Amino acid sequence: MSTRVTFRPALLRLLAALAAVALVLPGCFTDRQNEGQRLYAARCAGCHGANGQGLRRLMPPLAGSDYLQRHRAELPCLIRRGQQGPITVNGVLYDQVMPAHEDLTDSQITNLLNYVHNAWGNRAPKHTIREVSELLRACDGSDGR
Repeated sequence: MSTRVTFRPALLRLLAALAAVALVLPGCFTDRQNEGQRLYAARCAGCHGANGQGLRRLMPPLAGSDYLQRHRAELPCLIRRGQQGPITVNGVLYDQVMPAHEDLTDSQITNLLNYVHNAWGNRAPKHTIREVSELLRACDGSDGR
């Protein structure tokens, strides 16, 4: 005895829609939530340390850095254009050159800043891409992406 299964048109449409969503959905999401961490590892950790600890009195720490809090509005331009000249972080004077990262998009700078501001015990409000793009206008550095 064979059992025959019949599908109603509404059920067929629902199944077709679910199948389409299952095929398309993975493409809607990217792995950008970890982009800031990956960018930090590739671009920053060599000088600032894997855990943001800095390098003695040569490279400033980012972990527990008072500079991040006091200069929040300047950080996007600092990343885009680099840093030359002395800065004081946690009461220690540093005078090394930080290279510019002009190839990063506004979005990548946003993700990088959000990672640094919330790693290693740092706690700061998240940046938005709009905010970073506006701050980058101060150094003629916004690419709008």
